[in-house]
Amino acid sequence: MTLSVVVVTWNSGPDIAACLDSLSPGCPMEAIVIDNASRDDTLRQLEGRNDIRLVRNSRNLGYARANNQGIALARGELVLLLNPDTRVEPGALDRLVRCLDEDPALGAVAPRLVSPDGTTQQSVRAFPTAGSLLWELVGLARLFPRNRRFGGWRMSWFDYDRPAEIDQPMASCLIVRRSVLQQLGGFDETFPIFCNDVDLSYRMKLAGWTTRYLPEARVVHRRGASTAQARPRMITESHRSLFRFLRKHDRSGLFWLKAVFLLPMLESTAVARRVLYRLRRR
Repeated sequence: MTLSVVVVTWNSGPDIAACLDSLSPGCPMEAIVIDNASRDDTLRQLEGRNDIRLVRNSRNLGYARANNQGIALARGELVLLLNPDTRVEPGALDRLVRCLDEDPALGAVAPRLVSPDGTTQQSVRAFPTAGSLLWELVGLARLFPRNRRFGGWRMSWFDYDRPAEIDQPMASCLIVRRSVLQQLGGFDETFPIFCNDVDLSYRMKLAGWTTRYLPEARVVHRRGASTAQARPRMITESHRSLFRFLRKHDRSGLFWLKAVFLLPMLESTAVARRVLYRLRRR
């Protein structure tokens, strides 16, 4: 088996059939779907399919733990982590698989993610640091997005038309060697929803593996289809996950001094974003 596709669903009824139907690699493939206790018609759409292995969780275990369930079942040499709100364009999987086959130093490869209207999504970032988050929170990153210091996290200057070795791709579609996932122990389940992909990419880099962005492989991504169902709670969780990532990986010995400034700013910014979201919804 060359490729195992792992898809985690949660109320993904509008997307899951098109996602699975878009999978057509030129190599042997298996598809594993882990459903996190969907309450819509996701399971009804999946139960009639004989081209997938379906695992039904009785409760929502979170993205990281559900992916680890799928990874544990995978038999392929490569594991494609795929969000249900994606559609893989023809030839994309073959290009990604070939890229990994040709370079044994690569641990993972990510495609170009495009919105349904065809525009390229900004799916590549640097690893967050206390400094880059500070510029984000005080607004300097938005005022000077192409400045290498202030915009260092979002990398607005990144050239999405050229292949490159990168730090952190969005894991909405990411192929990783199964041996690498086993070496790293899969996702860290203390990051249930957000930053688990950032943490995985960071640990890959620490272990000596590289990640490549491949623009000619294209995947359509209806961004945030699942998290939008609980948007206010997801805003808070995203900010807390960033703090959790910094706490885990900061080796300067000064983390809690930095946290005195960062944590209140992250929490207050999350509150402001939730208020603005509710005002827009009225």
